Amino acid sequence: MMNTTGNAWVKLPLLLLLIYVGIVAAAESALGYFQPSSANTLVITTEDSDGGRHERVLSRLELNNQLFVAVNHWPRAWYRRVRQNPSVQVDLNGTKRNYLALPATEEERQSLNDQFGLSFGFRLVTGFPPRYFIRLEPV
Repeated sequence: MMNTTGNAWVKLPLLLLLIYVGIVAAAESALGYFQPSSANTLVITTEDSDGGRHERVLSRLELNNQLFVAVNHWPRAWYRRVRQNPSVQVDLNGTKRNYLALPATEEERQSLNDQFGLSFGFRLVTGFPPRYFIRLEPV
């Protein structure tokens, strides 16, 4: 006779993991599709290697009169494009300006994490992605 109780203890965690991954994928997809904006957001335009331009709505962060954006989610094609070509255009409150997008220093990263920490709930819903910061230097 086969022990079906043992199989249930294996299947249940796998089922819960699949449900969790589905929730994260749905939440991230909805954010990427709808790109909600507010007074605390900006639109960054990046360029790919073929010259194609891509817009992404991001939350803006300010620290010591310096403008930053955070990489908080798994979909991060915009971040890969910034790392390949740091010349970006930012639309901030209807004003477009060119910037150089540079990785934040370790000191800036720590200060930004301290001041703009993410809640456990946010991190849970987004699947605990690694967090990076980009400093936007006007050119």
